[in-house]
Amino acid sequence: MTGLTARNIFSRIFVLLLIGLSLTALSAHEALSAQKLKQSAPAAQDPGYVIGIEDILEIDVWKNPDLSKVVAVRPDGMISLPLIGDIKAAGLTPAQLRDELNGRLKEYQDPVITSVIVQEVRSYRIFVLGEVLNPGTYTVSRHTTVLQAIAMAGGMSQFASNNVILVRENKGSEAEKIRIRFSEIVDENAKKDKNMVLKPGDTIFVR
Repeated sequence: MTGLTARNIFSRIFVLLLIGLSLTALSAHEALSAQKLKQSAPAAQDPGYVIGIEDILEIDVWKNPDLSKVVAVRPDGMISLPLIGDIKAAGLTPAQLRDELNGRLKEYQDPVITSVIVQEVRSYRIFVLGEVLNPGTYTVSRHTTVLQAIAMAGGMSQFASNNVILVRENKGSEAEKIRIRFSEIVDENAKKDKNMVLKPGDTIFVR
C-alpha cells in the first residue's frame, strides 16, 4: 500500500513538473512573439491592420518548426503551408488569420498555438501624381498622411496650385474624390482630419 501511494505521489509530481515546463515554454513562446511584433513593420502593429498582397508573413506554430514558415501573400491573396495547403490571407487581420490556422491545424496538433506577424508590409502602396517633383508609386511601411506623401514625392512644383485631390477606391462603388486645400494641411492650427491618413491604393493628385 505504501509503495502504491509512493508511486502515485511520484506520478503526480512528474505530471506537475511536465505542466510547469509546458507553461514555462508557452510563456517564453508568447514573449518571443510579442518581441517580434514590436520589431514588425510599424503599420502592421495596428491590431486592425489588414493583410494585403505581397506582404511578408511570419507564421509560428508552437512546438512545430516544420509548420513555422515565412511566406509571401500571393497575387491571388493566398498563402501555402504544409498540411494545410492554400489558405486565404489577404483581407484578414493577423488575428483573424491566426484563428483560421488554428482551426485548420486542430486535426493534426492539439493544442494549437499559432502566431501571425506581418514581417514586412509591401501592400501599402500610394500614388502621388500631378504637380510634384517626383510623381510615382510609393510603398510605405507606416501610416502616412497626405502631407507626408507629398513630401515623399519631393514636394510641390512651382506650377502647383493650392488644390489637392485624394482619390480613394471603394469596393462595389465609384471612387471617392476628396478635395483638399494644401494651405489647410500645412497650417499648424489646422484640424487633424484635414491631413488625412492614407489607405493602401489611395491616389493623391496635386493640381
